[in-house]
Amino acid sequence: MQGFETTFTVFTATYDRAITLERVRRSLEAQTFRDFEWLVVDDGSTDATRQHVERWQQDASFPIRYVYQENAGKHVAFNRAVRQARGMLFLNLDSDDECIPETLERLYYWWEAIPEAEREGFSAVTMLCRDQTVSILGTRFPESPLDCSSIEMRWKHKVKGEKWGFQRTDVLREFPFQEPEGVKFVSESIVWRAIDQHYKTRFVNEVLRTYWVDEAGKPNLSTLAPGVLEGRVMFHAQTLNDLTRWFRVNPTAFVAAAINLSRYSFQQGKRVGEILGTVERTWVKLLVAMALPAGAAVALRDRRRRHGRASA
Repeated sequence: MQGFETTFTVFTATYDRAITLERVRRSLEAQTFRDFEWLVVDDGSTDATRQHVERWQQDASFPIRYVYQENAGKHVAFNRAVRQARGMLFLNLDSDDECIPETLERLYYWWEAIPEAEREGFSAVTMLCRDQTVSILGTRFPESPLDCSSIEMRWKHKVKGEKWGFQRTDVLREFPFQEPEGVKFVSESIVWRAIDQHYKTRFVNEVLRTYWVDEAGKPNLSTLAPGVLEGRVMFHAQTLNDLTRWFRVNPTAFVAAAINLSRYSFQQGKRVGEILGTVERTWVKLLVAMALPAGAAVALRDRRRRHGRASA
């Protein structure tokens, strides 16, 4: 592709993760495929992140770029990185995770394995993940390689668990994250689903990334803070407004989305009319209306649990 200086941009968003960021650096230093840059977007860290990255820039065997922003959330950092990326392929590697030495080599192999005449219709290559105990997370893909959308993989093929890979940078520039004021969390799935409507993904049963779980210091996005709640409402509203053609494939997902839409909306203090106004089609409004009692019950449970933790 024209207009890019390198094959991969490896992007890491970080917030007060200086203690784990070294793990990412080590795994990139070990890569067998060398045509990449590391773009670190610091989302307002108050620890020694800047000093660590500036030291690594002096002696790394690959380009490292550091960008600082006031704390705004990973989705804002992601948009900034996509705009500034010099790589044709954009790989998001979290600030406490690592990948095997052959990761970039294998990802590029599978990208090049897509016939050139068909490649324009693909945006991504996605692989498996393992945790730090070397247990594969979730289920394998039913075939390898398998070309389809991520929605089809999840809802038709019933594949579960953490998966990982790159997206084309030019495609990500077509589909940026929304940046609502005051919102600190927007699900990546919102963007992946939007891309799904136009491009395929190649799925491959190779384990390339280690996703560290249950580690002290990992951000807990399950907390129902105002800046997180809005992003969760956006995610479930997208399911109910944009993905209705998948209803017959996975009706359970839509029932769950209706319950969670009302659950998080009630947490925001929204009234019933506002909740129903979030969705567009008449039959979807009916589905959400029927889910309101369940959503209210779960919201009440969330509130009690939160108060229970606060008083413990």
